[in-house]
Amino acid sequence: MILHHRLLRLAWALAAGLGFALPAAAQDATPSADPAEFSACLARLKGTAAFSAVSGATYAQATTGLAPDPSVLVLLNRQPEFTTPVWDYLAMLDDAERVQDGRAAFAKWQGTLQKIEQQTGVPAAIVTGVWGVESNFGQNLGGRPLVQSLATLSCFGRRQSYFRGEFAAALRILQEGHIPADKLTGSWAGAFGQTQFMPSTFFANAVDFDGDGRRDIVDSVPDALASTAKFLQNAGWRPGQPWGFEVRLPQGFDTSGASRKAKQPIAAWRRAGLTLASGQPLPDDLPSAGLMIPAAGGPAFLVGRNFDALYRYNASENYALAIAHLADLIADPAAPIAFVTPWPTDDPGLSRAENRELQTLLLARGHDIGSADGLIGAKTREAIQAEQQRLGMKADGRAGQKLLAALRRRE
Repeated sequence: MILHHRLLRLAWALAAGLGFALPAAAQDATPSADPAEFSACLARLKGTAAFSAVSGATYAQATTGLAPDPSVLVLLNRQPEFTTPVWDYLAMLDDAERVQDGRAAFAKWQGTLQKIEQQTGVPAAIVTGVWGVESNFGQNLGGRPLVQSLATLSCFGRRQSYFRGEFAAALRILQEGHIPADKLTGSWAGAFGQTQFMPSTFFANAVDFDGDGRRDIVDSVPDALASTAKFLQNAGWRPGQPWGFEVRLPQGFDTSGASRKAKQPIAAWRRAGLTLASGQPLPDDLPSAGLMIPAAGGPAFLVGRNFDALYRYNASENYALAIAHLADLIADPAAPIAFVTPWPTDDPGLSRAENRELQTLLLARGHDIGSADGLIGAKTREAIQAEQQRLGMKADGRAGQKLLAALRRRE
């Protein structure tokens, strides 16, 4: 699991796994991936140092007759047409539906999670939060054959050297019998399993927790959850410390230097006038923390070293916040989904259920968008723009509460 690559994988996870759809730019003309050039590339790679641990038989079995998948090059090179606001991001990832599913998964696997926590020091709710954000508790693992995707990325496009290492690691997984070939599927960029490990991350962190002799992060939930905890442990998770908490800033507080990296002792933040969002004093169980403000004027957080460990899973502060908040909601049935300080918008984001409702209303108005699946893709955005124009709203194609309310009134 390598940080710069996790940023690439995030686009897939949001699009294919958790309800976000790729923007129209990802659906442009597919780049060329010449089959003859692909075959020549695979022949050259066979004898290179990166594949020294892969037997000739394994390499031949995996690559004979293999065709390139040009669609992964579109995803590699795409430039998003918009940046998802943090309030839209969290509205999808930490909605009531996922919290309910998370509590059910937490209860079902409580015994296993407790054993994992005892061995690694990583809280059961945090592991469950990663599971929920990465694959919706195993419901969305991705269906692209890893060998085909990684072989294509090893021969075409940018960063071929990196993908060749992941391609070789994927072949080692097959060679050593950890995952059968028909199960080694996942994202366009090569992440797989219940908590979406890259092949190299698998070898660095995967464990056989169920004792069957295989490190199976695809079909064995215990192996996947224990491997996730192992990653966080290796990333520096500090047992007994919280990831952080929402805080209230004193009037006139200068936020220009806010950064999760600029950590200070909690005592220093107390002297500066910060409290918990509830107004209660800052607790003592977090020795030092940095101030993180995802959106100016919105919720503020003091985050510690454990937040940094979550960030290492995927180099995005919003991603780490989604996991941390989801874990809190799973652990505490009384916790509200909304933060105490509202996001700085008059048009909050939609949950997955609300996205499905919006799509149902668009279908009723005659828009050809396919099924109401909660994925806001190109066709849904086009329909949204048409309705926004008709209603005299800003036609940006964004699914928000204002549009949903307007369409509800016109049923």
